[in-house]
Amino acid sequence: MAEWSLLPKELLEDIAKRLGSPFYLLRLRSVCSSWRSSFPPRPRRFPFLTNYGISDSTLGFHLSKRTVFLLASPKSPDRWLLKIEEDVPGRSHLLNPLSRSSPYPLPETFPKVLDLSRFRVFDLGEEYVLHHVNFRPLVNALGGAANLYREKVVFMCLGDESSDYVLLTIHVSGELALFNSVEKRWTIIHEMPSPYDDVILFRGQFYAVDGTGRTVRVGLDSRSPSLAANPVYGGDKKFLVESSGELLVVDMYLSDDQVDWDAEDEVSQVQLNGCIYERTVRFKVYKVDEGGQKLARMKSLGDRVLFLGDDCTFSASASELAGCKGNCIFFMDNFFYTSGEEEGTYKGRDIGVFDLDRGAITPLSDYPEAAKLFWPPPEWVSQTTSQVQTEFEGLAL
Repeated sequence: MAEWSLLPKELLEDIAKRLGSPFYLLRLRSVCSSWRSSFPPRPRRFPFLTNYGISDSTLGFHLSKRTVFLLASPKSPDRWLLKIEEDVPGRSHLLNPLSRSSPYPLPETFPKVLDLSRFRVFDLGEEYVLHHVNFRPLVNALGGAANLYREKVVFMCLGDESSDYVLLTIHVSGELALFNSVEKRWTIIHEMPSPYDDVILFRGQFYAVDGTGRTVRVGLDSRSPSLAANPVYGGDKKFLVESSGELLVVDMYLSDDQVDWDAEDEVSQVQLNGCIYERTVRFKVYKVDEGGQKLARMKSLGDRVLFLGDDCTFSASASELAGCKGNCIFFMDNFFYTSGEEEGTYKGRDIGVFDLDRGAITPLSDYPEAAKLFWPPPEWVSQTTSQVQTEFEGLAL
């Protein structure tokens, strides 16, 4: 039997092309020195994105990528969710897995370099974020840039060997916006019976869902999208999630006058800095039946757990998550509430958990074992990565 290190370079290159994440290429490089030399690191550096076709209120956009990982301890059943964004080659920082913000300050014992080769690692999802360049706030927001860079972005590479790509996002107007790196311009897709809520890349194609639940498949030719599923009216915000090879639409319902609150929930909304923030009260989940062009209601997710973040959605099996039951949805709740420590101060956005079995929403703190997935970092992360030997095996934080 031939040694792994003696595999033909052509075969190794074919394997590398089939890897779904740059992280797996990193793990491939760490097998042995010959494999390392066969796969020089190829970090994708996105060029400057022009504003042509979408905005005159910014010089352009910078695109960054973030990856959501699930780390598993080699010696215990514990798990830890983290999101990593690479600032510059070789330097990264941690973010809350479900939001755009950084988590609390890292413990002093946390390593400066996180050696991912020492853990079992599950790549759960990725997100792309547009950052404006030289935004001039005095320009009318309808010019396009004011909120564009805050919307979810999905990315598609045009071929295995090509550096060209296409982006899909939601314009501040609620219309879809497509950027093609070959043409170096944005195109607004004006077909919009209702403003769009979410976009996703599913099975190599772009999909979008609007506020009514109408789901469409978006081609790269910028023509009218193709109908994938007809509307299902009801909730206030729709999310697209891939789970077990299926495309799901998650319908979020916000508070209304008909909701009965517990005694401790005296208000269903609060005003902060002139904005009204409502509490999420329930969800409904549908599967996209593209053949029948309809959304089929799902009563249960089985073993699956859904995560609804600001810039990406992802799913996992409860068996992969320590202390987490299936048939649940984790999400960022937009409800702000007083901390109880000082008059007029507010806690940040908190994570809520919707249990489809009970039809109830509770804060993450009610699930102490599941809360360990998010914060603080488990001690075994620091202990396992205390000795990092090679530069490419770790992420410098």
